[in-house]
Amino acid sequence: MSLPDSLPSLEAEALELSQTYTAEVARLLEEFLAAKSVEVGQITTSAVEIVNAITSLTKGGKRLRPLFAFWGFLGAGGAKDSTDIVRLGVALELFQAAALIHDDIIDNSDTRRGQPSVHKRFEAQHQKLGLAGSAAAYGSASAILAGDLCLSLSEECFSEIENLPKEARVIFNRMRTQVMAGQYLDVLEESAGPSYDPREAVKRARTIVRFKSAKYSTENPFLLGGALAGANEELLESYSAFALPLGEAFQLRDDVLGVFGDAEVTGKPTGGDLIEGKRTELIAHALLLSTDEEREFIQSRLGAVDMSAEEVSRLSNILRDSGALKATENSISELSDQSHRALKELPISPRAHAGLQQLSDAVTKRSK
Repeated sequence: MSLPDSLPSLEAEALELSQTYTAEVARLLEEFLAAKSVEVGQITTSAVEIVNAITSLTKGGKRLRPLFAFWGFLGAGGAKDSTDIVRLGVALELFQAAALIHDDIIDNSDTRRGQPSVHKRFEAQHQKLGLAGSAAAYGSASAILAGDLCLSLSEECFSEIENLPKEARVIFNRMRTQVMAGQYLDVLEESAGPSYDPREAVKRARTIVRFKSAKYSTENPFLLGGALAGANEELLESYSAFALPLGEAFQLRDDVLGVFGDAEVTGKPTGGDLIEGKRTELIAHALLLSTDEEREFIQSRLGAVDMSAEEVSRLSNILRDSGALKATENSISELSDQSHRALKELPISPRAHAGLQQLSDAVTKRSK
């Protein structure tokens, strides 16, 4: 990737480090999964497809979580050529893959990154092979197992890190618990949302954002990198002050794109979150800002199995016209500003600042 001539040397160096690191993560991830494919193939070649599905899913993506770990590691004095930080990046990619696979099953999402989601991939395999029984049930069952395997492989890769600090183990274990609890809260909110007090909807939505996504997208990877390099408690607290609001801004941007994003860019259908019944902060603001009639329409039709394209369009217009979209954009700006102020105070090298600023921009100024 060529760099603009005007890019300051420090930023150019940081970008090159990020690119080199993500290439190393991709290389080790490919090698790790290739070895697992051989291992599974020794059991039976029929089961190799479960590893193939994981390999296909993990070839894409932005590698944001490994990059946060990498810059947290360098910021705390870690060596740029450490093999352990690459192993941590692979573990994080596999953990994310597990979350994506299971999330797509829960949300009944047909696509991921512009390709069939893993359960749809297995459903297609069932149809192609002419297997007996329900193709949908086969697809979901196979994808659940693929997601479980991702979790197991993530732990395996993480445990291979040499001289693993106790604090890093604590953070990694806590991260997994937080994501599962946050995912459950999301499921609960979708089912119980209409019966909950709309005045508490924003608070509930932000709690889900924090524990289902923000902590494992930015904060915990950043903390893991720091802990791996031996960061003290004070530095880790500074890391959280920067990374947590950034992670929340990241997820809120994702929520906006889930309704208003370009399907060709995001790889997900426009209005997909409305079809899936996601009770995001966008919806929470709309419940407070819309008319009684609009509120009733949201509560009765959000996530309906027979939702029409016209209803998706009407819901989108309510979110925009009621001021819910603007309120969410304001939240993104406030959280981004909070993170930016904390970044300025981080006691790390100028090079690490440059790398984190690039990551911050990638998280908040994106279209997919």
